[in-house]
Amino acid sequence: MTSDQAVCDARRKEVVRQGISVGVATGLYGVSFGALAVAAGLSVLQTQALSLLMFTGGSQFALVGILAAGGSGASAIATSSLLGIRNGLYALQTSQFLQARGLRRLLAAHITIDESTAVGIAQKERPLQRVGFWVTGLAVLAGWNLMTLVGALVGNALGEPETWGLDAAAAGAFCALLWPRLQTGDGRATAVLAAFIALITIPLVPAGIPVILAALAAVVVGLMAHGRHERGEDGLPGSDPLP
Repeated sequence: MTSDQAVCDARRKEVVRQGISVGVATGLYGVSFGALAVAAGLSVLQTQALSLLMFTGGSQFALVGILAAGGSGASAIATSSLLGIRNGLYALQTSQFLQARGLRRLLAAHITIDESTAVGIAQKERPLQRVGFWVTGLAVLAGWNLMTLVGALVGNALGEPETWGLDAAAAGAFCALLWPRLQTGDGRATAVLAAFIALITIPLVPAGIPVILAALAAVVVGLMAHGRHERGEDGLPGSDPLP
């Protein structure tokens, strides 16, 4: 085995471990959804169908939360559908490196979620982007549905997920993924602006919408970086020299 191949194999194993760890951390919180869904009046079968077919945590929590508060089915569906819009936005980026066709395209669309997208785009090499996406998406799909069943069956006996730290597991995994992105000035600017947008909009809009609005930070910083490149202020090859 050549040294280059050994490095590639090591990187692939690292990405697989990363995807599985994110999948486990996220899947564990499915216990909370299972318990809340049953408490809201859904059957175990209905709860499991939501996790398998809807498969987007924010939308699922919004739906059962509205039902538990006495809201109508129409408002629950409308709100959960609105929160699911972000997955369509993710697909615009993941489709560039996945290049899936046929049934694989349908499966890819189903597992295009926060976690699979984050691990996928965190990799520099296109083949590893695909590995990160598929491993993470399938790991979350399996873990989330398994723990949803556990939560639906024995959720009340386990108590609050916060007691076990499950509410922080997924957030911790995301922080680990995002940290390397903060090494550049643009990355830090995007993070600060996104956090600011989320903080000021949380009291004003329904849950989940601040996350979508925070994505505008990347657009703003990207446009500013493009402007610097056009003016030749970033020192990139091919930019026109300053007068």
